Amino acid sequence: MPEQERLRHVEHAMGTVFSFDVRGPATPAVRGALAEAVAWLHQVDALFSTYRPESQISRLDRGELTVAECDPDVATVLELCRSAARLSGGWFDARAGGRLDPSAMVKGWAIERASQMLYDAGARDHSVNGGGDVQCRGEAAPGTPWRVGVAHPLRRGELATVVSGRDVAVATSGTAERGHHILDPRTGRPAAGLASVTLVGRHLTEVDALATAVFAMGEEARTGVGRMTGVEAFAVTAEAATWWTPGFPAHVPVVTV
Repeated sequence: MPEQERLRHVEHAMGTVFSFDVRGPATPAVRGALAEAVAWLHQVDALFSTYRPESQISRLDRGELTVAECDPDVATVLELCRSAARLSGGWFDARAGGRLDPSAMVKGWAIERASQMLYDAGARDHSVNGGGDVQCRGEAAPGTPWRVGVAHPLRRGELATVVSGRDVAVATSGTAERGHHILDPRTGRPAAGLASVTLVGRHLTEVDALATAVFAMGEEARTGVGRMTGVEAFAVTAEAATWWTPGFPAHVPVVTV
């Protein structure tokens, strides 16, 4: 059987690395959509980076702009933040720490939008990975689901688990990549209790934001995620113990011997 056609691209944007893996014919439409998706990531960074004083989100935080004066995507993201706050019972907070920072929403939303660009151009089987948060569509190969490895937050070079699925989104929040950067919205201090939590669902916009919220819950996470619909979770505690929701094993590939 001939080897499956494949188009891959790696892009540095938004302070991390994005990788695109498109399976199937690399038609002109698909290549054009990939270029559009890459440009989109840089546009999002320019709008939402809290590290750029000239970004619209920074200027909005300083009171130099109103939401109405910003790009329409700013209003869209802020409404998504409000929705995530409601879904998480207030554990998702774009103002934790006293400044406007929707970064925990922006990356997942941007990745899912980039994925949709590819899908609409005919790339029905692909994955978009941004710093370990992944939106997969279709299959890795005919009859073969995608597999996403989840890095262990306390053991460098090891995997904590592997997620498998079709049309699946996987997001991990924790200390491995950026240290203790997620704040407990109740105290304003770094969240404690978990080393990482991985959520699995259908849409990365929701899954990524809720992963941040669940991590912020710390010791209350297991109960909190159990009240959320449409997502499953796998967690590594600060003491290197693990726990998972009842539906999570359905997303773990079956090992045959």
